[in-house]
Amino acid sequence: MTAPDPDRGAKRRARSDACTIADLVAAAAERSPEAAAVVFPEHRSTYGALVEDAAGVARSLLAMGVGRGDRVGLLMPNCPVFVSVLLGASTVGAVVVPVNARFKVAELAYVVAHAGLRVLFTTDLVADHVDFVGILHRALPGLAEAPQPQALDLQAVPALRSVVLMGRSSPPGLFPEERFAALAASVPEDAVERAAERVRVRDPAIMMYTSGTTAQPKGCVLGHEAVVRNARAARRRFALGPDDRFWDPLPLFHMGAVLPWLACVDAGATFCTMTHFEPGEALAMIGRERATVLYPTFPTITQALLHHPDVASTELGQVRAMLNVAPPDLLRSMQAALPHAVQIGSYGCTEVGGVVAYNELDDTAEQRLETCGRPFPGIELRIVGEDGADLPAGQPGEILVRGYSLFDGYHDDPGQTAAVLDAEGWFHTGDIGVLDGSGRIAYRGRTKDMLKVGGENVAAAEIESFLCTHPAVKLAQVVGVPDERLVEVPAAFVELHTGQHLTAEEVVAHCTGRIAGFKVPRHVRFVEEWPMSATKIQKFRLREALLAELGGKPLAGPGGKPLAEPGGKPLAEPGGKPPS
Repeated sequence: MTAPDPDRGAKRRARSDACTIADLVAAAAERSPEAAAVVFPEHRSTYGALVEDAAGVARSLLAMGVGRGDRVGLLMPNCPVFVSVLLGASTVGAVVVPVNARFKVAELAYVVAHAGLRVLFTTDLVADHVDFVGILHRALPGLAEAPQPQALDLQAVPALRSVVLMGRSSPPGLFPEERFAALAASVPEDAVERAAERVRVRDPAIMMYTSGTTAQPKGCVLGHEAVVRNARAARRRFALGPDDRFWDPLPLFHMGAVLPWLACVDAGATFCTMTHFEPGEALAMIGRERATVLYPTFPTITQALLHHPDVASTELGQVRAMLNVAPPDLLRSMQAALPHAVQIGSYGCTEVGGVVAYNELDDTAEQRLETCGRPFPGIELRIVGEDGADLPAGQPGEILVRGYSLFDGYHDDPGQTAAVLDAEGWFHTGDIGVLDGSGRIAYRGRTKDMLKVGGENVAAAEIESFLCTHPAVKLAQVVGVPDERLVEVPAAFVELHTGQHLTAEEVVAHCTGRIAGFKVPRHVRFVEEWPMSATKIQKFRLREALLAELGGKPLAGPGGKPLAEPGGKPLAEPGGKPPS
């Protein structure tokens, strides 16, 4: 099935939405220069100050010879300077490459070289949490000994000319912030405006590196039009206005923060974020700023907020909308915890510009729980079977996306690009979904997140949703592991609510007789901390750890006796105490 086109009026409006990121922010600053633009727990920037700071960065970059098409990396967590550098680099037409702040030596070495970064910005502001300087010294051989930090010549990364340290220290090989800022004086102010005028809306704006599983991360190239038009579509779905305070703790090196930030810019609203997510501090910020929209997105964040002791004393009555992406049963519990706020879902991925569908605020409760809403005007969705033919409404298949928001391809990887973008311009997402009769999309999981249990197709998301109906279960993730008889069986990783106790046998008993036998987890593990990428749980790491532990042997209960259901199939590990 193909999602029906949006109304013609919306289409006409969407065609006028394209502009550059810098022009979007400049327009907001002209409208309301004194309005709060970006708020951190310890820092506030107005729209006027944001543009002024970005202009300084832009002048210094021009002095370094950075211009349209050059790639500028940002290796830092959410912080005020991240926003200034992103906007300043974008203003002169550079391609911003936000680097995952979780990356370590091997990943950083790969991304810096693969992206062909001309300049890389980092920070010492969070040295007590992450030593970016130390990691970079190990990742980039010769950096610590480089005699000219403004003119690097490193064999492993020949394109890299400088690593700029935004902070107070001056470690060897890095160009200090003070010297970088001083470069601006050598460039006239109007040079920034001339550089900005040369940037086209179809030029590359951002290159996001997707989290790999076993392969290296891939650089998704997104143009200004894709990013800005999607941001404006998001602003409409949330009905954002200048009085809104939008709280989003997701990292700015992820579209889950960049897109909402630019949606707030388009509305003249205030974007509230944090350097490090901590639920108590987050609740304090939400209450203090009187946030009207919450964007926690992932269950790991939402559950931490909703089950924190301070939630009862936090003023949340002003919250009118909240975004979450989770199985329907878990969404119901989240909606019940904050009943006055309209909970909506979303569908998207980096390659389609972050998000291509949100629920509308006036969707029914069931539509918001069971679907992610209709696609934005100008975006087409299809659901196809294994043969590539369109499937009817209500039948699950692979989600295909086409429209203005698609990425321009994977950087320097035509083979991978051709594998997912077909000749008609459809992006093959690898996601399983369903379209209803009105064109609303429902996400059902990854094609690679499907288990084949004794010949039966089982969506991991279906089992996860059911596990979350147990009152003691905070979050569940399901992976497939090999089985001699059934080829593959489900294994569940479960996080419990604080103070709750549950055994593996009780998890299995919760499922037995209530879902099909082949869907009941054969292995159960309890976790307190999840292996994460930038924002998502890395299921492949869960599976690898379990396979290493099992070593191909069936799980044994007390005294070495195998746990089994009738028929001798191994069930689950006993004991509900989370691992130390």
